[in-house]
Amino acid sequence: MTPIQSELFALQDKKYRDFHAGLLPTVQKETIIGIRKPAIRGYARKLAGTPEAASFMRTLPHEYFDENDLHGMLINEIKDYLDAVAALDAFLPYVDNWATCDSGVPAVFKKHKNELLLHVYEWLNSDKPYTVRYGIGTLMRLYLDEDFDIKYALDVAKIRSKEYYVNMMKAWYIATALAKQYDAVLPILQERLMDSWSHNKAIQKARESYRITPQQKEYLSSLKV
Repeated sequence: MTPIQSELFALQDKKYRDFHAGLLPTVQKETIIGIRKPAIRGYARKLAGTPEAASFMRTLPHEYFDENDLHGMLINEIKDYLDAVAALDAFLPYVDNWATCDSGVPAVFKKHKNELLLHVYEWLNSDKPYTVRYGIGTLMRLYLDEDFDIKYALDVAKIRSKEYYVNMMKAWYIATALAKQYDAVLPILQERLMDSWSHNKAIQKARESYRITPQQKEYLSSLKV
């Protein structure tokens, strides 16, 4: 057992492991240590920037799900934009679950949104489902407010995948986009630009949102296919 693995097992919550395993069907239970997000995030902040962290991040693939979680959080702590992108490009092909994939983006990305778009589109065009999901998630987190462009929503809608976790993220993105840019995004549903499953799931998630008005929800319901 490595020193970092020992530190992670010291944070183990077995009841949480049993609960969390039920939410991660793509992950073998025996690879889940069981660490609550605040605990592993605190450890990542403590470890970030150390030689131990650098060595850990060079050692892929990891043995445990929680090591992947830690790795993603360490990337989020990187302060240099190019270093953060390089670390993601090295790590994303090894991501095998939605929880690690959805652990956020490096704060430094907010200062480099124009340059970042090139990498976002590389992720969207990947043959790795969780890399695609990460790309969609990045568009959702960083490009739905003042940096919104309908092109991004249209490009997400065009994605065709047999992967459940890609299509679920598409639906989540469109539902969130409706909450923030309703008039611009609505034609994507009116014109049925997505596959039927993602289309209906986006409507469902939008109707569950408190940011969508009752009138909007009623109309969205009429757009189901």
